[in-house]
Amino acid sequence: MKKKYYNDAFIGNKDVIASFSKYGELLRLYYPLPDYRQYSDFFHIGIKINDSNIIYLHNDINNKYNQYYNDKSNVLNTEIENTYFNLKVKQTDCVMVNQDVVLKKYVFKNENTIDLNLKFLAHSSVVSSYNNMAGGMIENDALIQYSHNFTCAIFSKEKLYSHQLNNVERNINSGEIYDKDYIGMSQNSAISYDLGVLKPGEKREFTLIMYLKYDDGNISEVSEKITKLRKINIDKEIEKVDKYWNKYLEEHNNLKLKNDGTEFGKKLLNIYERTILFIPLLINEKTGAVTASLEVDEERDMCGKYAYCWPRDSIMILNNLDYLGFDDVTERFYNVFLKNTQCKNGMWEQRFYSDGRLAPCWGYQVDETAIVVWEAYNHYKTMEKITGKKNKKFLKDNLKMLELATKFLEKYINNILGKEEKEDLVRVELEKKYNYKERDEIYKHPSYDLWEQNEGIHLYSLSSIFGAFSAMINIYDELSDSFENNRLKQDDIILSKARYEEYLREVKQYILNNLVDKERKILLRNTTDRLTDISILGSVIPFEVFKPEEKIVKNTIEQINMTIRTYLGGYLRFQDDSYIGGKNPWIIATAWMGMYYKKIGDKKSANECLKFIINSANPLGLLPEQANSDLNESWVIGLGWSHAMFIGMLLD
Repeated sequence: MKKKYYNDAFIGNKDVIASFSKYGELLRLYYPLPDYRQYSDFFHIGIKINDSNIIYLHNDINNKYNQYYNDKSNVLNTEIENTYFNLKVKQTDCVMVNQDVVLKKYVFKNENTIDLNLKFLAHSSVVSSYNNMAGGMIENDALIQYSHNFTCAIFSKEKLYSHQLNNVERNINSGEIYDKDYIGMSQNSAISYDLGVLKPGEKREFTLIMYLKYDDGNISEVSEKITKLRKINIDKEIEKVDKYWNKYLEEHNNLKLKNDGTEFGKKLLNIYERTILFIPLLINEKTGAVTASLEVDEERDMCGKYAYCWPRDSIMILNNLDYLGFDDVTERFYNVFLKNTQCKNGMWEQRFYSDGRLAPCWGYQVDETAIVVWEAYNHYKTMEKITGKKNKKFLKDNLKMLELATKFLEKYINNILGKEEKEDLVRVELEKKYNYKERDEIYKHPSYDLWEQNEGIHLYSLSSIFGAFSAMINIYDELSDSFENNRLKQDDIILSKARYEEYLREVKQYILNNLVDKERKILLRNTTDRLTDISILGSVIPFEVFKPEEKIVKNTIEQINMTIRTYLGGYLRFQDDSYIGGKNPWIIATAWMGMYYKKIGDKKSANECLKFIINSANPLGLLPEQANSDLNESWVIGLGWSHAMFIGMLLD
């Protein structure tokens, strides 16, 4: 598969998400979920002008580029100027609102003094494997590429000029393709259209349509759909996409930010609006799960892959986006995704596909379970703050799930504290009856840290458990009236609250005894090393083990600034970080520090963090995971967590 580590722009609807390079090249095409499956190996558009070889729109030494979105929309434009032939091309890409169709509209303008004879070529290679082999065929004047459960039809309203299903690489460079076959076993094929002669000053419009179909690849049905789609009004459909996203942005623009007329204010507003338009492309509408980002590394050359749902990442994203009207997604995430993915022992595994299927993992992180409990109460209070109403139904609907998760956390913390666990007689009986053995040993396994690199006992993990116990006490307080006629439940709640109060004291004392450098009087990230780590802040924000004004916290902040702050104001994750070369400040880390500074009223330092984040965005307003200290390289452009933390910095 072609290596392509960077996505620069995104379009999509509820089922489709596609990414593009800054040169307008279609890089990835995910359907029908934001994390499954990736269809396109490569998709290259080229033109043959007069007697030239093929000139690729996304890659030619004579091309100049300018890329931008329609205002307040997910309609992407890439302007391409070929300076050799003085030909200007405006490429417009979008996904139709209620149909799984990608529209690729081109407007060619001849700014030369001579006639330009244009031929348009599309060379498409689909992902193929021995378990799901792809092929191609020409049907109804369209290229149909298909595998066992996936079909993509590529066509235009205009008649095909030529096609080639096999051995395209043999002659595609000449700009001339030909083939006698109507069907072939190749995963990559090409089609071409004769756009005719464009005289000086003339314009010519052409649109390529890509229709996607999952599961049922009945060719006759696909052919019928092609005929129907040829009748659509392309400009009206693009206008519908614009209107849909304009309305979506308006409905979620709860912070009501305004452009203050400065360049800083303009960039800030751009990122804010792009966040609202981008995040829905990562959401699974059925389950509420949020994919971390569109994939950047299918072959795992650099990382463990990104196109999955981590329960923790989804929660950290939705935690801040509740304020932008994504609360329905949060509740769907709890009511559907989390209930369907919780293990019988109460924990959640490391990561999943957004439909709830278990994804490849390499361990477990106890904070992923703890943060589910913490966020349930936090979401409840956030919505009370926004709406003035208490949605106790949300807490009650999820109470059993949260109680089961908290029981797992009790086992985990008991193991760390060396406390003996009483035998669960009910569980023993269930194991006998159903011949099921709970994975008792899992809570004794070392947990990975927030960054998924080190196993052991971590301050962030313990802080998240502290937050979970505190949340359960508050949840029981909110729901106590609901059980006034259930004496057994009331007694259980009283005992549970007392137990969690004790855990709060014990966890904090364990931290003070084992995760404090007594000489420097600073907090430590784990029990095994002395490296400074931004995740230490989790003990303050959001889990509130310590108050931001405490001396030990202030000492720790000073240590953070001395060790992992870069000269442009961004922050590393931790000392000696080697991921993607290391030494790169992260948006998440920088926003975390910014939130701390806002908490203590240090607006100057908070604004310095915000300035770094804004300067890290690409021209379209998309935030990366990390940028180097000179801001000229980024990794994982379009990280949901980065965008959510940016929103967190804007909140009061």
